[in-house]
Amino acid sequence: MSNKSGVLLLLLAFVLLYGISPARAADPQPYKVDMASTGDSALNSTLKATSELETLRKSAPVGPFGLIGRARGDLERLKTVLESFGYYQSYVEVRIDGLPLDDPGVGEELTSRSKDNDAEIKITFSIGPLYHLRKIEIDGTVPAGTEKVLQLEGGAPAIAADVLAAGERLQTALEDQGYAFAKVDTPVAYEDPPNRVLDVKFHVETGNLVKIGEIRIRGLKAVKESVVRRRLLIHTGEQYGATKVETARKDLLALGVFSSVSVRLGNKPDSEGRLPITFNARERLGHAVSVSGAYSSDLGGSTGVSWTKRNVSGRADSLTLSATAINLGGGTSSNGVGYDVNGKYLIPDWKQRDQSLQVATGAIRQFLDAYDQTAYTGSVTVNRKINSLLTLSAGLGLEQEHITQHECNVGQCTQDLTIPNPPCVEFNLDPAAGTTYPPACNERFSYTLLSLPITALFNTTGQDSPLADATHGVRVSLSVTPTFSFGHPNTRFFITQGTGSLYFDLNNIGLNKTPARSVLALRALAGLAVGAGQFSLPPDQRFYAGGSGTIRGYRYQAVGPLFTNGNPIGGTAINAGSVEFRQRFGQSFGTAIFFDAGNVSKNLSPFNGQLKSGAGVGLRYYTPIGPIRLDVAVPLQRRSGRDASGQPVQNPDDAFEIYIGLGQAF
Repeated sequence: MSNKSGVLLLLLAFVLLYGISPARAADPQPYKVDMASTGDSALNSTLKATSELETLRKSAPVGPFGLIGRARGDLERLKTVLESFGYYQSYVEVRIDGLPLDDPGVGEELTSRSKDNDAEIKITFSIGPLYHLRKIEIDGTVPAGTEKVLQLEGGAPAIAADVLAAGERLQTALEDQGYAFAKVDTPVAYEDPPNRVLDVKFHVETGNLVKIGEIRIRGLKAVKESVVRRRLLIHTGEQYGATKVETARKDLLALGVFSSVSVRLGNKPDSEGRLPITFNARERLGHAVSVSGAYSSDLGGSTGVSWTKRNVSGRADSLTLSATAINLGGGTSSNGVGYDVNGKYLIPDWKQRDQSLQVATGAIRQFLDAYDQTAYTGSVTVNRKINSLLTLSAGLGLEQEHITQHECNVGQCTQDLTIPNPPCVEFNLDPAAGTTYPPACNERFSYTLLSLPITALFNTTGQDSPLADATHGVRVSLSVTPTFSFGHPNTRFFITQGTGSLYFDLNNIGLNKTPARSVLALRALAGLAVGAGQFSLPPDQRFYAGGSGTIRGYRYQAVGPLFTNGNPIGGTAINAGSVEFRQRFGQSFGTAIFFDAGNVSKNLSPFNGQLKSGAGVGLRYYTPIGPIRLDVAVPLQRRSGRDASGQPVQNPDDAFEIYIGLGQAF
């Protein structure tokens, strides 16, 4: 063959390959997925989550033949899901552009597509009849009654997850009864196709009963081992129990000085049938610094910093110092920048286990519409954890404060003759002589308060931190605080206050298939001050409502008796309640719709004050330490700028309020 002929052949090959060939196949090949419904929403969700055609469509594009391989893999995956839900005679079909996967033309169909032409994938199911359980047996010797933990009954749907969970419960139950080396094999199912039932058998080897042997503690540096051993919930010689050991591990972690605590069991018991256990602890850093911030349109912004020294003396005791600048930016209820500084020293397991001692001191300065206050406080509190749900506390508090209330309201305030030169009073002591007390406006009062607060807290939410998002259970708090006031005037009074919150997961009634996504939260608050009148109570000891903690939509402390200039007086009784619906979306976001209502009254008249209510909506961004909250609320009984007669109203309510902070409102 001549060189000229060779060149002609090469040109002919080039034309055949590139000149007249069809357009190159798209790589990657875009596609759409249409998955048919099975009629069961839970099954549909699991099928979609299992299908790689669905889950990898955007994150892991593939070429035409890779797409065919992915679809073939889905056949087996989806069939396994159907069987796990009890459908053992099911069938899965996947078609690409109307062609079954075993059609020889599927590859040609895909390679002929351009990159802008999505392939259409349709997945259909024939789920067949639902299988049920018939016999449930345990192959092996177990303690009497143990089979009840399986919680499986003949006639129940043969759902694989339920059967596997039963095996895990059996394993845990045996370990809790002292069989540390018990072995429960994966359950074996025997199918009876004509009757559409399964017989399930659990093979069990319990091994020998063991007791807790030597307990070793590793990884301690600054924490004293004696502190950890006193804290331990398990002891050498007790019968082994897996749950008991796990509870002890979590309890050590709750001390707050360890970043992690793990447990390692010995390989086998010793000659006395005792199993050695080792706790491996990793201590947290000795110091921690945190920064906080919040904003509301009524109180303005706040920003603070706190410093914590963990394990001050090796006994897991801690010292926390914090300083916060408050009322920044001129909120509508504040009249200047203030501060709140405090220090707390906490000793856990003081005198006995589950009992702590806290010593605290602080100072606060704030300028509010209700009053200006400068106060210095100190307290000693003993907290006693009765059980996992109930905590009691009692303490002694001392406060020295100076307070100015900025308004006088002639004819509306108390006429208590026992109060020397009382605020907001004008009346004749001796009408014949014509002597009167003038209103004591803008007078500065000094108080020394000695209090004995007693508090009970009942909590079934499983959340101890006030920042954590409770999704179920109740939280109830009741406090009684006898207080002695030395100053102007000298008096004594009792303040009783109760709060209750209920959190209901709507998953419990089938309104949401995923737990803790839709929550109805309710709150009730009541308080009563006995033993002193409205004006003989120090202003900061009176009850106020309004703001993010009580009735959103109103300014802080703006609900209740008011002076003629619209500033708050405060009262001796309070009642308030809230209803809030919380809905989460995706991983980190959520919304809230809420309604708050309540009143504050004077002279021990609960429920007699003017009822005020507010409503609003909120956004939530969920973080590991708690949700960041943004609420916008409006007052539903707003005092506008003019009254019914058209006269100007002093200090009217704002059209709306904004609240930003960390943690739910309650």
